[in-house]
Amino acid sequence: MRRILGIALTLCISAAALLLATAASDGGGTPYRVRAIFNNAFSVIPGEDVKIAGVKVGKIESLDVTPDQKAAVVLRIDKSGFGDWRTDAHCTIRPQSLIGEKFVECTPTQPRPVGAPSPPLLPKDPQHSGQHLLPASHTSRPIDIDLLNNILRLPYRQRLTIILNELGTGLAGRGADLNQVIRNADPALAETDKVLKLLAGENRVLADLARDSDTALAPIARERAHVSGFIHNAGITAEATAERSRQFEKIWSDLPAFLRQLKPTMVRLGALSDEMTPVLTDLGAQAPAINRWIISLGPFAKVSTPALTTLGQAVVPGRKALIAAKPIAQDLKTFGNQVVPLSTNLSSLLTSLRSTGGIERLMDFLFYSTAAVNGYDSYGHYLRAQLIVNTCTTYRVQNDPGCTANFVKGSARAASSRDDSVRSPALVREDRVMSGESVQQVLDGMNGTGDTATTATTTKAPNGAAALPHAVVPGAGRQAPSQDPSGALLDYLLGDGN
Repeated sequence: MRRILGIALTLCISAAALLLATAASDGGGTPYRVRAIFNNAFSVIPGEDVKIAGVKVGKIESLDVTPDQKAAVVLRIDKSGFGDWRTDAHCTIRPQSLIGEKFVECTPTQPRPVGAPSPPLLPKDPQHSGQHLLPASHTSRPIDIDLLNNILRLPYRQRLTIILNELGTGLAGRGADLNQVIRNADPALAETDKVLKLLAGENRVLADLARDSDTALAPIARERAHVSGFIHNAGITAEATAERSRQFEKIWSDLPAFLRQLKPTMVRLGALSDEMTPVLTDLGAQAPAINRWIISLGPFAKVSTPALTTLGQAVVPGRKALIAAKPIAQDLKTFGNQVVPLSTNLSSLLTSLRSTGGIERLMDFLFYSTAAVNGYDSYGHYLRAQLIVNTCTTYRVQNDPGCTANFVKGSARAASSRDDSVRSPALVREDRVMSGESVQQVLDGMNGTGDTATTATTTKAPNGAAALPHAVVPGAGRQAPSQDPSGALLDYLLGDGN
């Protein structure tokens, strides 16, 4: 049972796929059939193509003979969008290839001016259901070129001569056929009359064309070699186009869909043109100024020509320099990539300093710190220090157990008992200055020229401020270590090498 259900399901799916394929081949709807009546349908067979404007839209479904001995060709239009035939439709039989194949080329309706009313729809054939009737007055079959050539060969040429010689007798016997031929030729004669009327109304234009054509053809005569080359290249282009005939055929078949999509775009483009009208109007008003600018640009271009020439000459050494600088540029690129975090942080720091006034505060700190620790009197610069009067204020060679100038109780004597020789001279001098000794005392003590007794005097600041301690080395008759106090101070600050 399951096997029977599977087979039935498979058959249903196959039938549905077949129906979909048939619907797809028919353009997705019922085919549009036209019963075209031809006076002569020689060498036309079912299955041949039906084309509209070069696009294949269907096939010849069948052939029949009417009661009045004419050919009825049923055209099946499979492609959607080509089923709107009007009463002014026209079909003709044309050769498909050199081996005698034919195809039917049709025009569903004739071109007409924009806005002109459309002709009525092609009526249906009352004797054949589902078919639209196209009468013989709207069909034609041109004579093939091979038939014309056959007339010139024997014995056909002799037969044609006999027909022409006996034309009167032949026509007398077939007056009805001649009448039908004239009636069939009547639309062509009417169109010929229209053409002749148009040409008569354009006599002056045609005269001007004949006169101006001589002027136009004179350059072409001089350039006939180029014209022949153009014709030769056009032949090559035509061959290449013929090789791509299928692609071109697909392009033409897709053209209606493209035009449908193009229509809304053109509508929007028209709206854009309307909106651009004021801009273009203003641009037209500025056209004289633009013309003057373009005219003035000519002398500037002429003057800049030598500079551009020199610049072109400079390109040669510049190119070598750029090639040589390529490694440096690569290194700079690497450096730039690596310095991004640092530059980001530096940017944040500098931005913060600028927004908070940090640089100004730093300068104030340096200014006030310098003014606080560096004084100036009649003797010169001096170090602002506080004189502590205790046992540590006098210069001693050995440590005094009673000196308690320390920050941690209980370790002062242990720290003072350490030998100063294990410390650097600069640190020893710094500790002694902080303990209240003058700079000169420290220098004399470190150089071995000082005395154990020193006195501290106070000098008055030049601006009348409070007195500040100033160390003076007592003892007349002793030679100072340096005649220049500033030199001793520099030795203290920079190190004297002892």
